[in-house]
Amino acid sequence: MSALRIVFMGTPDFAVSSLRILCQNGYNVVGVITATDKYGGRGGKKLIQSAIKTYALEEGLTILQPKNLKAPSFIEELKALRADLQIVVAFRMLPEVVWNMPEHGTYNLHGSLLPRYRGAAPIHWSVINGDTETGVTSFKLKHKIDTGDLLFQEKIPIGKTETTGDIYDKLKELGATVILKTVKAIDAGDIHLLPQDDSLISKAPKLDRENTHIDFRRNTNEVLNQIRGLNPFPLAWTTLDFKETKILKAEKAEDVVYPYFPGTIVSDQKRFLHYCTVDGAISILQLKMQGKKAMDIQSFLNGYQISSLA
Repeated sequence: MSALRIVFMGTPDFAVSSLRILCQNGYNVVGVITATDKYGGRGGKKLIQSAIKTYALEEGLTILQPKNLKAPSFIEELKALRADLQIVVAFRMLPEVVWNMPEHGTYNLHGSLLPRYRGAAPIHWSVINGDTETGVTSFKLKHKIDTGDLLFQEKIPIGKTETTGDIYDKLKELGATVILKTVKAIDAGDIHLLPQDDSLISKAPKLDRENTHIDFRRNTNEVLNQIRGLNPFPLAWTTLDFKETKILKAEKAEDVVYPYFPGTIVSDQKRFLHYCTVDGAISILQLKMQGKKAMDIQSFLNGYQISSLA
């Protein structure tokens, strides 16, 4: 077993693969830092723990769940773990007193090919923007978020119909292999950091009501990229009969030319539902109207008469 003492920080299931691979390879994970338990579920009455906490409990690892990362009590607990290295995967922004504590520093895994897509939603934006490849990056943390020197990157292609969910699943496994490679290199003292090329910087801002709303004034491919880029969460949305409607899946409506403005709805009320775009139309395959469950288009049209048609 390596003598390297590692503190791991993460919260969602994306991070579990990385923690698991370190444990499976005999690394000494002396502590796990994760989010506090939160109430959720039906009625908000069930106390839900993070995916990382669930795995850490199974492995019998020491767990800390600070509300405030600058709190003196947490800083003392973290110091007591005597970590040589901290690994961060899908956690929150760290204060300098935390990331600068270990001898070997703190390394983060980011779901993009940095410096592309710095920010909160890198996987989503790579799909939304129609990129043909993405990947993961391990880098050493410093003051400004996602700006540290690069250690390792690995790439994967993005298929034309793949969703953010598809890429997320691939990157969490790829990310685990990069984290293992990162820790092995640090343990061996074989580190060659590379500064980020500022000319390649792009941003991956948080997703909100505005940037998840479908703008049909764009071309068909851009609209379809947005839909798959926001699937499975938070989902792209528009309106249907003045009700918020989330679009889970769509495709290009082939061989149709409508003389209507973008956003106009066309349907035979039986087999298809089209939304016009600036250069054609998309055909809805699966949707979720406000107050209803997600349905394929045939099931939806069988039980619903659309009033706002062209």
